Amino acid sequence: MKKTIIAAAAIASIGALSANAQTVEQPSFGDNWSIGIEGGVTTPMSHNPFFGGMRPVIGLHLGKQLTPVVGVGVEYNAAINTSNWAGRIHSSNAFDQQYLGLYGTADLFNLFGGYQCRVRPFTIEAMIGAGWGHYFYADKVDASNDWNFFATRAGLNFNFNVSEHVTIAIKPYVSWGMGGNFSHSDVGFNINNATFNVLAGVSYRFGDGFKCVRPYDQAEVNALNAQVNQLRGDVDAAVAGLAASQAESAALAAQLADCQNRAPKVVKEVNNNYSSVRFVFFRIGSSKITSDQQPNIEMIADYMKHHPKSKVVIKGYASADGNYDFNVKLAKNRAESVKNALISKYKIPADRITAEGEGIGHMFKEESWNRVSICTLDED
Repeated sequence: MKKTIIAAAAIASIGALSANAQTVEQPSFGDNWSIGIEGGVTTPMSHNPFFGGMRPVIGLHLGKQLTPVVGVGVEYNAAINTSNWAGRIHSSNAFDQQYLGLYGTADLFNLFGGYQCRVRPFTIEAMIGAGWGHYFYADKVDASNDWNFFATRAGLNFNFNVSEHVTIAIKPYVSWGMGGNFSHSDVGFNINNATFNVLAGVSYRFGDGFKCVRPYDQAEVNALNAQVNQLRGDVDAAVAGLAASQAESAALAAQLADCQNRAPKVVKEVNNNYSSVRFVFFRIGSSKITSDQQPNIEMIADYMKHHPKSKVVIKGYASADGNYDFNVKLAKNRAESVKNALISKYKIPADRITAEGEGIGHMFKEESWNRVSICTLDED
């Protein structure tokens, strides 16, 4: 039995260490107190029938949960005088036994499973206690024959936590009379000086319980500080970029204002060399020279006959209507068409004529005018 007490003490110590290892915020002194009442039965473990010697027990307790594992408290209970033990008659009052003592508990679920930052619906506690026991003697006159003795107890608490604050518990335990008037022979953990007890009760717990907090991690803090510094650098760079953009915007605004305030300037350009350029227009999709365009070609040929050293550069164009590849080919064919007309009809030597296809033309706003061959004469 001494080994049992040592093991219980070890469990309580481990529980205290386990609770301290948890990331649990230390509650205030007023938190995690509980008060409760119990009722049940007690019966001797020897020399009497187990059920025949059974009698009711009532009690109450006041406790304090120090950590999610370890709790302490003070309790009182009394056995109601309804039966005789070992041939003794009833005591002279309603109670024939009472006990007042201290106890300690260890929550086995939180001890071995870790605290889950909430109240579990069901837990099991190991309980040990010690205190003052008293038997009332049957003599109504001489109370000096009452027995006082030192008592210990050990057992389990099966707790059903119906809410964050209310617990219904079933508490089986064994109580030993350790000496004093209780026993005239054996002293210590002896079954002849022991009772078996089962209590059921309800208790109310005050306060908010235990709150979990994140542990302080210097490496994590350093990493976060580095991120903050990086973000500050990004903000500074963004502010500098914004300032540069604002300065550029201001400069552009100043240039715009200068342009808006500047007096308009009219430029007149006079070109007196219109005689060196001739235009040959074509119908859409065609490179055939129509009759109305023949005079333009005749003018080019007449000029070249009167100026034997002159040459002509013919550049063909097409409008943007239709397929691009077709229009590129069409532009070249229009230049070639004018060249062939000068050679075949007007006998202009081919070495004095250059024909080039320029693709899509954008010289004129009127799209149909871009279907043209532009002929530029070299006056030499």
